[in-house]
Amino acid sequence: MDKFVTSQNSVTAYGNIPQQEINNQLATSIFDNLPVAVYTCDHLGYIKSYNKAATKLWGREPAIGTDLWCGSWKIFQPNGEPLPLDLCPMARTLKEKRSIEGEEILVQRPDGTKRNVVPYPVPVFDSSGALTGAINTLIDVTEQREDDEQQSMLAAIIESSDDAIIGKTLDGIITSWNNAAENMFGYTKNEALGKHISLIIPLERLDEESIIINKIRNNEKVDHFETVRLSKTGEELFISLTISPIKGYNGRVVGASKIARNISTQKLAEKALQHYTENLEALYSIGKLISEDLDIRRILQKVTDETTKLTGAEFGAFFYNTIDNKGESYTLYTLSGAPREAFEKFGMPRNTEVFNATFSGEGVFRADDITKDPRYGKNAPHRGMPEGHLPVVSYLAVPVVSKSGIVIGGLFFGHPKAGVFKKEHETIVVSIASQAAVALDNAKLYEEIKMLNARKDEFIGIASHELKTPLTSINGYLQILERNLSNDMNIGFVKKTKAQLNKLMVLVSDLLDVSKIQAGKLELTMETFDLNSLLTETIEIMQPLSTSHLLTFYNGFEETLVLADRRRIEQVIINLITNAIKYSPKSDKVNIEVNKSGKYATVTIKDYGIGISNDQQEHIFTRFFRADGLASHMSGLGLGLYISKEIIDRHKGNIKVKSEIGSGSEFYFSIPLNDK
Repeated sequence: MDKFVTSQNSVTAYGNIPQQEINNQLATSIFDNLPVAVYTCDHLGYIKSYNKAATKLWGREPAIGTDLWCGSWKIFQPNGEPLPLDLCPMARTLKEKRSIEGEEILVQRPDGTKRNVVPYPVPVFDSSGALTGAINTLIDVTEQREDDEQQSMLAAIIESSDDAIIGKTLDGIITSWNNAAENMFGYTKNEALGKHISLIIPLERLDEESIIINKIRNNEKVDHFETVRLSKTGEELFISLTISPIKGYNGRVVGASKIARNISTQKLAEKALQHYTENLEALYSIGKLISEDLDIRRILQKVTDETTKLTGAEFGAFFYNTIDNKGESYTLYTLSGAPREAFEKFGMPRNTEVFNATFSGEGVFRADDITKDPRYGKNAPHRGMPEGHLPVVSYLAVPVVSKSGIVIGGLFFGHPKAGVFKKEHETIVVSIASQAAVALDNAKLYEEIKMLNARKDEFIGIASHELKTPLTSINGYLQILERNLSNDMNIGFVKKTKAQLNKLMVLVSDLLDVSKIQAGKLELTMETFDLNSLLTETIEIMQPLSTSHLLTFYNGFEETLVLADRRRIEQVIINLITNAIKYSPKSDKVNIEVNKSGKYATVTIKDYGIGISNDQQEHIFTRFFRADGLASHMSGLGLGLYISKEIIDRHKGNIKVKSEIGSGSEFYFSIPLNDK
């Protein structure tokens, strides 16, 4: 095996290879495989050598001994302007015989791509000091410049963003703070950097930071997290947060980037919209409630309760505007949020300057602090608020005015804190007060109608009762007269008179029954009897009186025991059979049937007459209702079916009708069987 031999002048290995040649080969290999671009020129500027990194940078291979100073296809200044070849750094180094460092240029490849390059040309001299050439090292800084540009652009975006952009460590220490963060939270960059992010987090929301940091540690992004943060002045800000992990060079999460968007205006708008919607719904609801009610006290209580709630008042009251012999006196009618005793022990409000504005109809009276109003405390004996009175600071009073312009009364609201009632509360109460005024007018009109109706019923009852006595006497005299007359013609006239008198007595009896029903004095005498027997007896009595119709009774039961008022049930049966005959003038039959179903017995009376339309069937059992069409020409007050329904209802039964125009009608009623 050959050995290396070393001497002062040469070293040989593997035979006779000179050491210098080995050194040259080693240098060439190192030069050619350097990761940075390197090339050399002779003293005239012609390229003598270059490595692989240089050809990769240039995108071409220059011609040795032909290309001058630079192997690039084209070169430019950093601003993009063309750079003359004889002014490139290598040319200047050879001309000026000095190194040129750090002057960046752009080199363009044949394919048109450009690279940012920083050349480091160094002159080479021989032992005598003569210039023999130069060696140039080219550092490709394209990626660095792109990163710088991106960083600059990102920094510009961050600083110009309307959203607060904050960087922080995983320990919550603030590392970056843009202009928007200063504007949003009020802290300058110097005040915020190095501080903990809890600087802007409310105490009750500190747990949110732990949850967010845990997500960031797990490389999770937090998107559009809506929360509340604090400004330097203590103002609460509604913000939407987007937090992203910041990773180090090794890919590990080292911090978080937080983008905060102030959504306070949006939230306030949403809250205002929701509040507006709730107010509209409340107005609609109250309007519907009071429009459907005709009881004055209930209307006022609803209005007082709802307006007290909507205004946020501690208590609310409605005072009626009444006048007595001594002058004006205002009666407390409804109260909400406080016991009635809180007002009653102090007496009713008097015509003071404060109350007069409302009860005289001057308009709305709203005060942030009523005790500071110049009209307050001018009247004896209290000279202000009586001791023990409900504390009132915020005050709101709205008159309730009828359509005719009369002040019905006033709605009054109080709260112990100042400045509670706003313009919107005033608007809402005014709107509700106007609806209440209409409802109260209607309620008053309804009360008047009820009173007139009651007087009418009273009159009918008295008149019916008073008429029945002379009619009974007349009927007795006619019977005596009939027995003592011998002339057939006169007897016929008496019989006709008696028939008309009987009709009149039926009408009077019906009116008397109506008055009893309205007065709640229609009494029932309950007993157990056989409904089949009652129907048979009634038909036997009515058949001779009705020669035009055959009354047929269908009965499939030996007996049908019921617990009812026999006389009143007979009255219903007679009324229904009479109507069946009356309203089927072209027919010759009426069918009566009884059935049992469960705990009820049902009587059906069917005629084959003119029938009743569907829309009139809904009203057929209404007092004084008379059907249109052919039936309207027939005699009667429209009371029979009304009385029949009242009788059946009081027996806890049902009465109904099925009918078609031209096909007749089927009336049926059900009453409870005797379950003993």
